[in-house]
Amino acid sequence: MTLIQNPDGNRTHDSTSGPERGTRPETLPRNPVREPFTRPDPFDRPPQHELVWTDPVTGSQGWLVVHTLVGGMATGGTRMRAGCTRDEVADLARCMATKTAAFGLPVGGAKAGIDCDPRDPDALGVLERFFAHMRPWLENSWVTAEDLGVSQSDLDAVFTRLGLDQSFHAAIRRSPDPAATLDRVRAGLDTVDRDGLPLGDVIGGYGVAQACLGTAAALGWEPTRTTVAIQGIGTMGGGAAWYLHEAGVPVTAIADAAGTLFCPRGLDIPALLAARDHYGEIDRATVPSGVELLPREAVLSAPADILVPAAVSYALGVGSVADIAARAVVEAANSPTTPDAEERLAVRGIPVIPDFVANAGAAAWAWWLLQGQVGTDPEDSFRRLREEMQGKVAYMLAEWSGARVSPRRSAWGFASANLEALAGRQITIP
Repeated sequence: MTLIQNPDGNRTHDSTSGPERGTRPETLPRNPVREPFTRPDPFDRPPQHELVWTDPVTGSQGWLVVHTLVGGMATGGTRMRAGCTRDEVADLARCMATKTAAFGLPVGGAKAGIDCDPRDPDALGVLERFFAHMRPWLENSWVTAEDLGVSQSDLDAVFTRLGLDQSFHAAIRRSPDPAATLDRVRAGLDTVDRDGLPLGDVIGGYGVAQACLGTAAALGWEPTRTTVAIQGIGTMGGGAAWYLHEAGVPVTAIADAAGTLFCPRGLDIPALLAARDHYGEIDRATVPSGVELLPREAVLSAPADILVPAAVSYALGVGSVADIAARAVVEAANSPTTPDAEERLAVRGIPVIPDFVANAGAAAWAWWLLQGQVGTDPEDSFRRLREEMQGKVAYMLAEWSGARVSPRRSAWGFASANLEALAGRQITIP
């Protein structure tokens, strides 16, 4: 059995492999897509399991959709928002299954969602009743984590009241010494990076930053002269902005719910992130002179080499394609680009690094931690994710520049190969 964790067959991958850096054209050929986007997603099939729940107290509905089981296991977060739907949860479960397969993780994909406002006074009670109903899955087959409207601290509090210790319970119980494994996992989750930031909070954004750096390297762009615009500065977008700034990449535009901040020389990212309030909005009173205050949607048309949609699904629709000034898109949100918009971007010569690769860093890291492949040294985690992310991006963009295959289709290829190789495999938890 061979897992294609990186498409060259190795676990690690030099980001300069394939055609030599600097030899690829900065302006990609017009209409570079050989394979039409109308060909089906190989992961677009009915889920293996689907459970519907109605809260007996409030009447709120919730869903657990298990798209794929690998070795009897699936992973995926739990979200809570007013207006959440079954189709939304099913789409996210499919995306999670593609993420785990793309990184060769021995676990399938799932997602849970509850149609409830997380600010409702009884929201935590709704969450606890939902998990109580799903307890057989949480005990044996489903590992969950924070998502939109649900914090990890809320999850941990509910799991403790249910006597399940931690939201990784279903995996940890497979260890020969669950208590020791729980201590090891908690130590890893409590790890902070060199800036004192909790690794679990920033590793996803670090992965997006590495996808951006990998894009620049693969297309022959000098990182310090590659500009980036980021839509959304929550956990994922804010983390990406932080690590891009650390790498010397000018982040020239960022957008929150209140609007877009733009500075062609690059924004003071640490200062702006420090000025965020509880809802992730930047206090405009702290914005220095020389920074333009623009409408929220202006981030999409901001002059930048790479656009990172990190806010909401379907933010890039057909209507916004003509306005996009970036030369590449790296998806940090789930499904931020509609299929029609992605096809039109491709016709313009703009590659899109798909979400199930670019934003999979947190999921991959959690399962590396569970399997004992990384521990409490943050540099080990950063190195592993950097090598895997940049290797995958290099492969996708070599296919794009050479064979004119879209990055999404290339990623579907190695994800499908990994899923086939994982058939029948049981995860080992030390």
